[in-house]
Amino acid sequence: MTEKKTLTKVTPSVQGDKKPVVSAKKTAVKKSVESNPSPTEKNKNKKKPTSKNTPIKKDVESIAVLEEVKNNLSSVNLAEVGNSLDKANEDNFVFDESKYDENSPNYFEATGRRKTAVARVRLYMQGDKTITVNGKNIADYFPTLILQNVATSALDKMRLGGRFKITVVVQGGGINAQAEAIRHGIARALVVFNPEYRKRLRKAGFLTRDSRMKERKKFGLKRARRAPQWSKR
Repeated sequence: MTEKKTLTKVTPSVQGDKKPVVSAKKTAVKKSVESNPSPTEKNKNKKKPTSKNTPIKKDVESIAVLEEVKNNLSSVNLAEVGNSLDKANEDNFVFDESKYDENSPNYFEATGRRKTAVARVRLYMQGDKTITVNGKNIADYFPTLILQNVATSALDKMRLGGRFKITVVVQGGGINAQAEAIRHGIARALVVFNPEYRKRLRKAGFLTRDSRMKERKKFGLKRARRAPQWSKR
């Protein structure tokens, strides 16, 4: 019995010693929280602006001006405006004579392709201003005027007809593919001569290599997709 009494006496003394320490910590934490509130509490304490405090002023004149601009834009056809600007630029195009020297022996070379046709084009600034294709005049090589215009369309676009002596060596493909290959090669050679021509020739589509090719023949068919005729009897 005496041992139990001693234990009961020790425990309250120990607990009594710890209680004031804990209470002191709690009071210190409370004071620190009160002196330094958290950012969330600061935001809570702030007053939100109301609609009465921030009135919105409507400018009637600016709204009217914006409506007029919208009506004007809706009535204007942007495609027609772009075409008119392109025509004006073509009309005002001037050939740069400073980069052109008829006595220069240099030439500008490029290669054009279409289907399986390959054309090597050379632009000479010296000599008679003719176009020869595989040793023949272009009018003799291409029998129709349409093919002649296709081959020289890049020169006509830049208004450079009769400015160069052009020699072409073309092989492969058909006569139509060869004409388009020559057009591709002339356009590339003109860009080598003057890089400022790139934008207009690119827009006209003369610098793009046409990747369309003939589809190969399949097994069991007459051509790429033509099947043999079926007969019932």
